[in-house]
Amino acid sequence: MKTPFAKRRRALLSQLAGARLGSLLITHPPSWYYLTGFTGESGALVVSRRGVALITDGRFIQQAREETGGVRIVPQEGSLVASVGQFLRGAGGRVGFDASHVTVGQMRTLRRAGGSRVRWIPAGGHVESLRARKEPEEIGRMRKAAFLIGEVLEGALKLLKPGVRELEVAAEIDHQMRRQGASGPAFESIVAFGERSAFPHARPTAKRLRKNELVVLDVGAILAHYCSDITRTVVVGRASARIRRWHRAVQEAQSAAVETVKVGVTCGEVDAAARRILAGYRLDRYFVHSTGHGLGLEVHEDPRVAKGQKQVLEPGNVITIEPGVYVPGIGGIRIEDDVAVHAERTEVLTRVPRDLIEI
Repeated sequence: MKTPFAKRRRALLSQLAGARLGSLLITHPPSWYYLTGFTGESGALVVSRRGVALITDGRFIQQAREETGGVRIVPQEGSLVASVGQFLRGAGGRVGFDASHVTVGQMRTLRRAGGSRVRWIPAGGHVESLRARKEPEEIGRMRKAAFLIGEVLEGALKLLKPGVRELEVAAEIDHQMRRQGASGPAFESIVAFGERSAFPHARPTAKRLRKNELVVLDVGAILAHYCSDITRTVVVGRASARIRRWHRAVQEAQSAAVETVKVGVTCGEVDAAARRILAGYRLDRYFVHSTGHGLGLEVHEDPRVAKGQKQVLEPGNVITIEPGVYVPGIGGIRIEDDVAVHAERTEVLTRVPRDLIEI
C-alpha cells in the first residue's frame, strides 16, 4: 500500500542537507509517527542519508515491523538513550537534535555513549515545519475530526440544565467522542460555568450550573491520529444586554480574523484583525491569549497565530481562530473554529453555528 511516509522522509533529508547535518535524532512521538507510521509509546528515530532507523524496546519490536516500511528496526540494549548514543557512535558526524525534546540528563548520556566522533547540533523545527503544511489526505482526516466534535458539542447542549455539574458534562462529552469513533479527547475538555468561564483554561469541577449563567465549552477529539478543537459559549436562560454585546464583539472579531486568513498573510496580521474589533468595543484588555494556533497531530503546533508573529500562512496550514473576552467575577466568552488554508481559498472545518446560544 502506498503511504506518504517515505515522501516525508525524503523532504526531511533535503532539509538536513541544507543544514549540513548527517543525521537527525527524533524523540517526539507525533513526529516519528509522521515520518514512519509507528504508534508505539517508546522509541527514537534516526534519519540520515544512510537510511532510517527506529530504536525501540522489545515491547514494540513486532509492532514497529508491522507499522513501518523501509525503516530499520533496532532493538535497544539497556536504556533507550544510551542505545541511541551507541547506535550513532559508529557513524559519527553532525547529528541534529531538538533541544525542546531532549533533557540535559539525556544529552549527557548521549554524549557519553556517542563518543567524541559525534557532534551534537541543536536543530529543532525541521519536522515541525513539514508537519505544518498538511497534505490533502491529512486535511481530509481533520475535516472528519471537526465534524465529529461538532456533533458531540451539539449533543452536549442537551445536558446543560440547572443543577448539572461541570464534571458530569465533561465526562459525557469524552464518552460521546469515543462512541462516535474518536480515540480520545485532544486535550482535557473545558466545561466552565458562571464566573469560572472567565478562566480561559478552566478544568471541570463539581460546580453546579445555575440559571442565567454563562457556559464555555472548549472540546476537541482525536480521530485517525488528527485533532479537532472547537469552542462555543452558551447562556442557560436569557442573556443580558451586556452579555449580548460581548458575544457580538467576539463573534465579529472571530469573523474578521477568519476573513483575513489566506496564503501570504502573516499570523500577526490575523491576530491583529481580531484585536482591532475588540478594541473598537473597548474589550481588548479582556483578551488575554493569542488568537489561535496550528492544529494537526497535536492540538498545539506550528504556526502560532499571535501578536507580532511574522510567519506567513502557506497552503496546507490548519489553524484555530479563537478570540475571547474574559471579565473576572462575571464570566468569559470564546468562539473557536478550525480553519484550513488552501492555495486559492480558506475552509472552515468546524460547522457549528456561531451565534449566541440560549437554552
